[in-house]
Amino acid sequence: MKIISFDDVRSLHISPADCYEWVSEMIARKDQTFLPAKTHMNMPGNIFCNVMPCLVHGSADSNWGGVKVVTRYPERKPSLDSKILLFNADSGEFLALMDGNWITAMRTGAVAAHSVLQFAKSNWKTIGMIGLGNVARTSMLVLAAMADRKMEVKLLRYKDQAEDFRNRFKDFENLQFTIVDSVEECIKGSDVIISCATYFENDIAPDEWFDEGVLVVPVHTRGFTNCDLFFDKVFADDTGHVDHFKNFAKFRNYAEVGDVVNGRSAGREDDKERILAYNIGVSIHDINYAAHIYQMMKDSPDVFDQLTDADMHDPTEKFWI
Repeated sequence: MKIISFDDVRSLHISPADCYEWVSEMIARKDQTFLPAKTHMNMPGNIFCNVMPCLVHGSADSNWGGVKVVTRYPERKPSLDSKILLFNADSGEFLALMDGNWITAMRTGAVAAHSVLQFAKSNWKTIGMIGLGNVARTSMLVLAAMADRKMEVKLLRYKDQAEDFRNRFKDFENLQFTIVDSVEECIKGSDVIISCATYFENDIAPDEWFDEGVLVVPVHTRGFTNCDLFFDKVFADDTGHVDHFKNFAKFRNYAEVGDVVNGRSAGREDDKERILAYNIGVSIHDINYAAHIYQMMKDSPDVFDQLTDADMHDPTEKFWI
């Protein structure tokens, strides 16, 4: 079994376009996956552990399985960490223990970008960005690579993050940035709102701030529960991960994103609809990314052979006690 580190993954220089393609293929093929709901364990001190298993069908009739484990310890820097265990679902062979931090950030941003390109109104141009960490950056990277237009991006000021964010993307010709000082300025007049803030105790904006035709993508699901009650449509990546939401039964019109992609449900039908996209973050994307990365490394023997082998000294006899 190979050990694949954060630096190993980054060394592949995987493009934003590849990241978008990988999430698109899993959204379209979700019916071919086995996706149990994640197990969420809370501990004192705002500590948690999420365990996220799944099976996915890959290319060339191969099947992959894996488990992603995400932990949050507030005193750790960074507080979030994730690891992925990848195995061959046909043979049961464990293939790799892989860092999940790059994968988590890139697949989350790519899924957010997919929702924008799938559900934003036809002439969308202005994006309000709330929360400007790594996931906001990956969302912007993928959108900048995949969108066929120039975008005006309003960054909600927080410490010096807005200036750093703008500087990160200063060479992107299709992005123009404005820094705003209030949530109201960020939301009003925006065609798309992407919130990557990890926590809001309460909803952050009254109903009247949301224009006709707006798309709201609350990456970490917080801060927009009032939208559940009056937005025209709500979409999610997986019903089993949202059917416990307090307003789920009150959604006016609900469907999974995969059903829209495959033509089983209607997506946006006019430019006046207000749409909410809840992408909870499902492990089929993580395991699909891990499988692609593993295969990329395996196809480059000079890279693959340098990875550390971990011998777990598994038992070889049926009765070993």
